[in-house]
Amino acid sequence: MEEAKLNKLKSEIRDVPDFPKKGILFRDLTTMFKDGECLHIVSEELRDSYKDLGITKVVGIEARGFICGSILANEIGAGFVLLRKPGKLPADTISMTYEKEYGTDTIEIHSDAINENDIVVLHDDLLATGGSMAAAYELVKQCNPKKIYISFLVELSALEGRKKFPADVDINSMIIY
Repeated sequence: MEEAKLNKLKSEIRDVPDFPKKGILFRDLTTMFKDGECLHIVSEELRDSYKDLGITKVVGIEARGFICGSILANEIGAGFVLLRKPGKLPADTISMTYEKEYGTDTIEIHSDAINENDIVVLHDDLLATGGSMAAAYELVKQCNPKKIYISFLVELSALEGRKKFPADVDINSMIIY
């Protein structure tokens, strides 16, 4: 990405100290999303990263992964699949429960959303410790797609979230702090 575009995106990300608890510096992407120029840059960069890979489905993780995940799907002509919290999807689902810092969480996907002919991009806004995306990866892997790519807008490298994934998984982060 051009340095001017990268700097524009970074300039619109708000740092919120001590949120959600003391000692955490929260990277708020909503300020970037509300800027039309930034949203256009993100859209172009995502498209250029995935347009020639034969992607058939983009899976967005609830809830902020829905924003740019659906933009990416539209830009490359792929389908969009929702990965949600339990009880939000109306048909048959498969689920994955995973450990979080303070307990567990569960995510679900429609059981017929992905098949062995699909090439998938899993998308979320931010990679921190990697727990939710690692669970999403394992859940989608159960559907036996041909290939799974992982996409983030922002990665907090000091939290080492990439270590949650096998070395051969293609992970793309637009902005790395």
